[in-house]
Amino acid sequence: MAITSELVKQLREKTGAGMMDCKKALEETGGDFEKAIEYLRKKGAAVAAKRAEKSANEGLVLTRLSEDSKTASIIELNCETDFVARSDAFVELANKIADVVFINNLKSLDELLNTAVDGLTVADLINEAIGKIGEKIQLSRFKKVNIENGSIVDYIHPGSKLGVLVIFEYTKPVPTDFRTFGRDIAMQVAAMKPLTISRDEVDKELVEKEIEIYKTQARNEGKPEQVLDKIAQGKLEKFYQEVCLLEQLFVKDGSKAVGELIKSYNEANNTDVKVKQFIRFHLADEKK
Repeated sequence: MAITSELVKQLREKTGAGMMDCKKALEETGGDFEKAIEYLRKKGAAVAAKRAEKSANEGLVLTRLSEDSKTASIIELNCETDFVARSDAFVELANKIADVVFINNLKSLDELLNTAVDGLTVADLINEAIGKIGEKIQLSRFKKVNIENGSIVDYIHPGSKLGVLVIFEYTKPVPTDFRTFGRDIAMQVAAMKPLTISRDEVDKELVEKEIEIYKTQARNEGKPEQVLDKIAQGKLEKFYQEVCLLEQLFVKDGSKAVGELIKSYNEANNTDVKVKQFIRFHLADEKK
């Protein structure tokens, strides 16, 4: 079968692969259109295998939020370079995966990768993109959350490399401008990277490790043994103020802690808002 420019063009429109790749695929498959598509998909998988050891530290973080702000999702899709992260093909892929996460209730990455989209699995879509782009593309993590009594606020930092979901719980009505207040809290999470909402949630092993470090530091400075506990507890308070959202100083007003800000908001508006959960995805963070 003759390999016409029109056939090459049709294959390119169907798969998004480069013109020369499409021409080669048709030549290798004797002009069989369907086999050429399969050839290109296999090529994507082969490129993926070759790129498997490469680092994929760039990419995008995207969120989705329902109209009633009761359901939200967040994904992180990685690639090797910022140039690719900003490309139309990568952005389109990331948005497609973000939509899949939002409309389905998926429990694991494997389940997500095996979810069908337009006749292909998400894994197939990623492999096809790898074949076209030539870089490692990795779906690192995702999360979908719901709240019955309350609402969710999302925040994407400019550049889409950092995203936050904050789940607020409340039973009393909130003002119409609540989202503005909620966004301030989401920006706090983005900027200050808290580990937990309150000190009660900090891992006990981490606390014990910090205390031991503080004692060792004080001992090395020549402080007497009888004051080491007091010194360590003082430094532990500062540690809590750094890692606990409610104890962090508010980034927009350093005169009050976030917990005080929320308390003042509730008093002023006769509400009972509290932060139930937050999710923070950042490209530079360790994947969880």
